[in-house]
Amino acid sequence: MKNFLQQYSEEVSAELHRILNYWMKYTIDKTDGGFYGSVNNNNQPKPGAEKGIVLHGRILWTFSTAYSREAKKEYLEMAQRAYDYIMAYFKDNEHGGVYWSVDAKGNMLDSRKQIYGVAFCLYGMSAYYAASKNEAALNFAKDLFSLIEKYSYDSVKKGYMEVFTRDWKDIDNASSIAKNAKQKKTMNTHLHLIEAYASLYKVWPDETLKQRIAGLLEVFDLYFIDHNKYFNRLFFDENWKEQPDVISYGHDIESAWLLLQCAQVINDAHWIDVFKDYAVKIADAVHVGIGSDGSIWYEYNPATGKINKQRDWWPQAEGMVGYINAYQLTCDEKYLHQSLKTWSFVKEKILDLQNGEWFWGRKEDNSLVNADKAGFWKCPYHNSRACMEVMDRSSFCR
Repeated sequence: MKNFLQQYSEEVSAELHRILNYWMKYTIDKTDGGFYGSVNNNNQPKPGAEKGIVLHGRILWTFSTAYSREAKKEYLEMAQRAYDYIMAYFKDNEHGGVYWSVDAKGNMLDSRKQIYGVAFCLYGMSAYYAASKNEAALNFAKDLFSLIEKYSYDSVKKGYMEVFTRDWKDIDNASSIAKNAKQKKTMNTHLHLIEAYASLYKVWPDETLKQRIAGLLEVFDLYFIDHNKYFNRLFFDENWKEQPDVISYGHDIESAWLLLQCAQVINDAHWIDVFKDYAVKIADAVHVGIGSDGSIWYEYNPATGKINKQRDWWPQAEGMVGYINAYQLTCDEKYLHQSLKTWSFVKEKILDLQNGEWFWGRKEDNSLVNADKAGFWKCPYHNSRACMEVMDRSSFCR
């Protein structure tokens, strides 16, 4: 088994470098600054594509984290490019926070304060400070934390509200990334908020921040995790009334390992024990959403009984981590085999061996999904992080 783990680690290490090299070669916008808003499978940028804070925040996190692991100056230069662009074009100097998107020239396009996007900016700023020791980045991360706590945190019912206007007024969620106006609190935003807070805690071990991370773990335990089936409930109104929705296998397996990691960051013994248990139970539950080729399907709709068997890149990346994590916790080799099997699917069907990076995904019939190679949602985050996590976890089970 040690040979399998060593080979796995070597393969993902090589892939991590391919991913990073791709982004350095094909995504830099040398004309208008920052990074292109869209790049297709032929590595051609789309002129005029809008640029999102999620893309730039994830690039900032990826290359900052890569530099902290391997001090290559080109990684830090990429991180600094993302940092400089965010501070120049996404930062709202009047009302605080960051815009959701700008146009190709850097002009404000969508000014709403989407907590999902603010969280990814915070995530990137924390990692950039760890890599560069740039105090301005840490201060901005602290400012973002304060704004989220001031405007988004629900001090009465707990959890965080989804979206606001530019000046932090309440907004109809119909205009947000959520699907309807009743979805005021979403699992996805809370998941990425807690990882951002955990990243900040590593460089700023503030007691209030620690309490908020523990509070987010409690929210997952109370509301998002279904303790009967061990899937995640995705959408709620502000009073924690659940809104009918799908089961998202990718988000489930991502939460399985990520929530435990956040509990470990704050060294909370209670929540570590709780989420060790949940990590394995969720991994077992997600197995119904895995194909015979090891690929992780997109989602299941309980209302229709239909499974969307499209295999996007990011659930595969999260599956690689979620199952090696379950292996580490149990020493049961079936989980390691699943992680390896998902990686085999990635190598066979998702890696673009000709043009680099990962394809968006494969449809049920294995034809390619025609979508960005790099873009508003397609960032070097899930796949680079998966490579790093597997490398870090490639020792024998604990």
